Amino acid sequence: MSKLFVVGTGPGDLALVAPKAMHAIKASSDLVAYGLYLDLLGEICDGKNHHDLPLGEEIGRARLALDLAASGKTTALISSGDIGIYAMATLVFELLDRQLSGEEQHPEWLGVEIEVVPGISAMQAGASRVGALLGHDFCTVSLSDLLTPWETIIKRVDAAGQGDFVISFYNPVSKKRDWQLNAARDVLLKYRPASTPVLIGRQLTREDERITITTLGQLDGKDVDMFTMVSVGNSESRHIVNGQKEWVYTPRGYQKKL
Repeated sequence: MSKLFVVGTGPGDLALVAPKAMHAIKASSDLVAYGLYLDLLGEICDGKNHHDLPLGEEIGRARLALDLAASGKTTALISSGDIGIYAMATLVFELLDRQLSGEEQHPEWLGVEIEVVPGISAMQAGASRVGALLGHDFCTVSLSDLLTPWETIIKRVDAAGQGDFVISFYNPVSKKRDWQLNAARDVLLKYRPASTPVLIGRQLTREDERITITTLGQLDGKDVDMFTMVSVGNSESRHIVNGQKEWVYTPRGYQKKL
């Protein structure tokens, strides 16, 4: 049977690529990805057929991966982080759904065996860099309104604020979107203190990684770019300092048992 691996390769550090993801890539003859993701993987991609489509061509990547697999080539569709979180896996299944409903004319896709291989997400990598920020209930929200109306996004931010979730913002800022993060910050300030710790993680686990710990009151979109993830603690999250080392954690409620 034709095979398509849908693979998440983690935040960037090769040591954080899961063994199962490595196996899937090694087993594939053809790799479909944004070129940077293949560059980060290095030698493991040598000897493979590379199909590098630029940012903005996500639908094309998913179609190509299905076509290659349906033609009999063992194929890996690759994204950084977890490919099921704001990434390519959903497009593969959306296209299959459209085929089943008659909106696509690619019956050969339905013969492809699909295996989704998860990866470590940016929010997990960021939380690990500063301690245990995701120690209690949390959620994620993408601030990109390219595919989701802003009214829906800010409604979700408000609900997360009311629920006192730790919240990780993906796609917080881009060249064309420079105001949404500050708008989300202002919503959260209605529900939690300005002193709430915030993690700003840029290029997480990569050579030029930069970690900043700030507060919700000081959070400003001008300090963030499209390579950055922002995680905001809940009302109980703690920022502690031990000499030159800083940690952020969110208590789970063990205080009563200590």
